[in-house]
Amino acid sequence: MNNQPDQPLIGMLCWEKRTIPSALRELSKLPGNATNPLTFPFPVLYEPILGANIDTVVKQPSRVLLASMIEACQRMEKKGIRAITTSCGFNAFFQKELANSINVPVFASSLLQVPFVHRMLRVDRTIGIITADKVSLTRAHLEAVGIDRSIPVHIAGLEETTAFSHSDVDSINPLDIQHFREELLDIVTVLLKGAPSTEAIVLECTDLPPFADDIRRATNLPVFDIVTLIKFVYGSLT
Repeated sequence: MNNQPDQPLIGMLCWEKRTIPSALRELSKLPGNATNPLTFPFPVLYEPILGANIDTVVKQPSRVLLASMIEACQRMEKKGIRAITTSCGFNAFFQKELANSINVPVFASSLLQVPFVHRMLRVDRTIGIITADKVSLTRAHLEAVGIDRSIPVHIAGLEETTAFSHSDVDSINPLDIQHFREELLDIVTVLLKGAPSTEAIVLECTDLPPFADDIRRATNLPVFDIVTLIKFVYGSLT
């Protein structure tokens, strides 16, 4: 007997598809990616937001875009959606505004898990964060989701990978998934050498969950991402 609801309980605010470099679209198709509906054993309502792209979300968070996201959240709530997330962890910047705009839970970023994970570890242990763009992940993003200076974090960015960093300038050639996986694991290795007290890893980038198992096997550490968070919240609703 299938006890899963036919109607989505989780909604996701997404980037405009036309603004995503074709090389990165391949990542969205991978099993385990949050924007792949087959990742979840329950339905998710995906809603692209006009104007949502790397510039308005990652590089320079846009208040105009925030207004559009709030309107989308309000529409989702009226449709019966009971919790809302986003397709980019950099929306951590908007966590407070989005959560205050409606009467159902909003979890804009996987980074919300960092304070939770911190409380599970010894106080002197570090949490590794892997983000799409280390330079763009500011103190304001972290503090918006409760990551204050008392929480020891060590951040590594995907801009250090050739596969990911070249995706904007080389959006035609296909992304070499295996090469990207190898570069990602190299980044994890460097992160752990730079912060040997790391005892958990949180993936900010929503394109990384398909590689979470690779990181777990390589490090023997718990790895948290947007998929683990979505499943956690969904379990609270059913």
